[in-house]
This record gives sequence, structure tokens and C-alpha cells, in this order.
Amino acid sequence: MKKIPVRHISEPALSGSFSIRDIQALLAGEDMIQPLHRHDFFYVLVIEKGSGKHEIDFTPYTISDNTIFFMRPGQVHQLTLNAGCTGYMMLYNTNFFTGKAVNINLYQPGAERFRKLSSVLTYIFRECAEKQEGYEEVIKANLSIFLIELGRQHSEIQPKHVTPYIQEQLDKFLALLDTHIAGYKQVSDYAGMLNLSLYQLNSITRTALGKTSSELLNERIILEAKRYLLATSEQVKEIAYHLGYEDVSYFTRFFKKHTGYTPVAFRDDFR
Repeated sequence: MKKIPVRHISEPALSGSFSIRDIQALLAGEDMIQPLHRHDFFYVLVIEKGSGKHEIDFTPYTISDNTIFFMRPGQVHQLTLNAGCTGYMMLYNTNFFTGKAVNINLYQPGAERFRKLSSVLTYIFRECAEKQEGYEEVIKANLSIFLIELGRQHSEIQPKHVTPYIQEQLDKFLALLDTHIAGYKQVSDYAGMLNLSLYQLNSITRTALGKTSSELLNERIILEAKRYLLATSEQVKEIAYHLGYEDVSYFTRFFKKHTGYTPVAFRDDFR
């Protein structure tokens, strides 16, 4: 059974749990092309200057100056960085840092905030390279600052009616979907995990995203199905089983209802 290629943190910087690279040095004057794959770690790409293409969970983005990408474990992406790009690529997992992560993939802050964020990574890069006493704690402290700043950027573009409580509960719900989507297909299961009623959970998702919790659950199932259809050669019955469906016919009907394609037709048309 061939699965989506999963990349791990291979650099020995901090025992396979953290790495930060200077993009200009990484490219060494050449383009970098990475085919579709997924990570088991958090991935931060900060582009100070440059161009390219980045597709995350089948959503295409154009790489330009002052752009930040943030990916969570399990997401799939493919990346093209053109020669001459500058910035940083930072990877870390929960063995190294367990602070709150953001849920947005693309950030395009203003010039002043971008400089502030970039300077934090420059400091982290220097600490990682010099490895002076206590450098791991310094890196963790600055990583926390970086994520807080990203969170502030997100909060500023959020509608005023999305309160911190609503955002916190939404983040928890989305994280539970990431973890349990193959085993739990009922919204009531997730409401119970969050100690919320169905009405409360639906109110939160409608307020924050304009969607019911059922719509978000179904979207998450479809997204994972697409990941496997386009990034592996698994048969549809294997993908259905991986997603918790014993009846492949039911899975096929579910997928077609939400995409307009059968799984096989989707793979043929978009691969």
C-alpha cells in the first residue's frame, strides 16, 4: 500500500525536532522543486524576496515578497521556489515546542510587521547556528513570540464578532477533526469532546466561518480523500478503509455528492 510521502526533520540541529535554514543558502543559486508530499511537523516558510508557487491542500498560492506560509502536520503541499529567493524555512515538531499554532496557511502582513517577524527568525537562526548556553530555551521563547505575532495578524483581519472564546473553541474543533476524522463521523462526538451542545458548536462554527459543524466535518473527510487520491496510488477501497468506511460504495456516493466526481474520475481528471 503506497501512502503519501511523509517527510521528517532530517537535519541534526536539535535531535530531529527543530531546524531552520537560510533559503538563499538552501537554493544555492538554483530553483527548488518539491513534488506533492506531507510532513509530520510544523512548517514555516518566510519569503523576504522572491517568487515561486506553493500549493497547500490543493489550494494554489503565488509566492511573492513579504509572504509567510504556515503548515500543520498532516497537510500536503508541493513547492517551487525560484532561484534568488531570500528568507527562512523553519521546521519543528511537538517534541520541541507545544505552543499554540495558527490555522491559516498564508499570511501577507504589512512591511513593518513583516520586518518584525523576519527579525525574530533571524535571531532564532543565529541562536541555532551559534549554540551558546541556553540556546534551546531562547529559540523556544522567540518561536512563541513569532506565533503570537502571527496570531495577532490573524485577529486583526477577523470580524469583530469572532471573539477569542469563539476562535479558541473553533481551533479545538478543527484540531479534533485532524486527529479523529477516521474514527468519528458524527458532530455529536466532537461536541461531546468539547463539552458543548450541538447548538453551541454550530453557533461557533457559523459565527466564525459561516458554516455548520457538519459542513466542516464533511469538508475535512473530502480533503483527506483528495490527499490520498492525488498523492498515492492506493485503490479506492483502501482509501475508504483508511478514512473509516467499510462500505466502499457508500464512500463513493459520499465523495460524489460533495465533489460531483466519483473518486476514480477525480483522480483521472486532476492528477
